[in-house]
Amino acid sequence: MLKSFLYILLFTAHLISAEAAAIADMDFIRVGDDKKTFVHETTKQRYIPFGFNYDHDETGRLLEDYWLDEWKKVEEDFAEMKALGATVVRIHIQFGKFMKSETKPDETSLKQLEKLLMLAEKTGLYLDLTGLGCYHKKDVPPWYDALDEAARWKAQAAFWEAVAKTCAKSPAIFCYDLMNEPVAAGGKRTDWLAGAFGGKHFVQFISLDLGTRKNHEVAKAWIDQLVAAIRKHDKKHLITVGMVDWSLDRPGLKSGFFPDKVADNLDFIAVHIYPESKKPDHAMETLKGFDIGKPIIIEEIFPLKCSIEELSKFIDDSKAHATGWIGFYWGRTIEEYGDAKTFGEAVTKAWLELFVKKAKEMQPE
Repeated sequence: MLKSFLYILLFTAHLISAEAAAIADMDFIRVGDDKKTFVHETTKQRYIPFGFNYDHDETGRLLEDYWLDEWKKVEEDFAEMKALGATVVRIHIQFGKFMKSETKPDETSLKQLEKLLMLAEKTGLYLDLTGLGCYHKKDVPPWYDALDEAARWKAQAAFWEAVAKTCAKSPAIFCYDLMNEPVAAGGKRTDWLAGAFGGKHFVQFISLDLGTRKNHEVAKAWIDQLVAAIRKHDKKHLITVGMVDWSLDRPGLKSGFFPDKVADNLDFIAVHIYPESKKPDHAMETLKGFDIGKPIIIEEIFPLKCSIEELSKFIDDSKAHATGWIGFYWGRTIEEYGDAKTFGEAVTKAWLELFVKKAKEMQPE
């Protein structure tokens, strides 16, 4: 698909005048002294992660499906996200594409990850690097599914060791997200993946049988093991995990990732919240529950169950607790949606228009 000429032209002009400055100014990000915000390590200027989940393209392909043969597309998409006002891009990388065995990483994928780091540095976009994805079940290695819990965790630690070793020196990493929406559920299971949404398995179990263990104890042990693996090679970059909104210890579904019980070794809290029109106060009450004295980012947000106006108000109101917001970008600009032909296209176009408006408001003082 041809990209928006205007976006590419604007970005190219910006790149010519500011590329060197962007690379030089890109600084490591750390938690601020107030324990509520993020700052640039050297300048102490506030950093607000406001950007996109770049989890698939407009046809549903995952990044690893095209980043080897269609690198130009990745460059164009990064240019477009930057032009829209993004400061962070959440990248989802798949376990099966990065590990050849329980202990041996895929060097081709690691080299391509290095290339992505250089692109991020060049464009001045920080990366929320989310790992261990098994979004397309067909790409999950049979040997991986056959591992027991202890061996699976060990393989996941090997994944993160390889990734952290590759990324440790790059200032373009905002954070490592251990896994998208992990769950430590009770009962016995036979499948590590929860049901698919839009053909993708976003929710993953870290145990098939808790036995007599408490779910939050298993969740904390898993976090601590993976954090230790990263810290063997990278002492600086921030670490989090992408929590579903039902990660609070309250009636109903419980992921076991109770923020007040599992987050000792996490640098900040990342929660996924989709406000609902029928529950106007529910999203804010949920967000408050994740406020445990560490910075919070809403790592997934979109007008999936509410209007654009309601989403805009929630973003504004959520500033009392959150310090970052990450929506979605799927490879098409506002202009490319044109006269949206479907409801989904209309919603996405409206979201991108809202994003541009909010991005201007998010500029640090």
